[in-house]
Amino acid sequence: MRLRQPDRRSCGAAALVMARRLVHPRYAGLVGDQATFAHEVATLHRRVTSLADTAGGWQVPWPRALGTPPWAVARELRILTGTPYDVRAVRLGRRVWPHLEHVAPGRPAAVFVGDRLLPRHVVLVTAVEDGRARTYEPASGTTQEVVRPRWEAGNLRLAGWDRPWLVVSPR
Repeated sequence: MRLRQPDRRSCGAAALVMARRLVHPRYAGLVGDQATFAHEVATLHRRVTSLADTAGGWQVPWPRALGTPPWAVARELRILTGTPYDVRAVRLGRRVWPHLEHVAPGRPAAVFVGDRLLPRHVVLVTAVEDGRARTYEPASGTTQEVVRPRWEAGNLRLAGWDRPWLVVSPR
């Protein structure tokens, strides 16, 4: 079953719900259909853009219409995995792939992708092996194998967006 983001602005929250499904198999069993997934994504989207994160810690609020802020993604992935995460701006070329190589089982990375002007979408890299990054794309609800040359050339073709902008990855 494809689990898709429920609206145009919740790709970051959808990536975080998918990350939780990967890290916690019991949660994955509870959130296995589109209706439940959409509810979880909407709930998490409200939380990551509010004054408090899921652990109750204070965070800078963010307009929901602008999607999910990168620092909230890093905080949620840290809470989820127990591993510190960093937000790194990347450019085309070899600066993207080294950050993706930190992905390990139970430690995914989120990548903000867009066009040449702005980041517009968030995807989740769940595994990296042999020059391929297994990538969950929330708009379609599919998982794709994106090869290293596509990351480096800015030819991602993920929900219509090609260029990586920010990588939220484990330290």
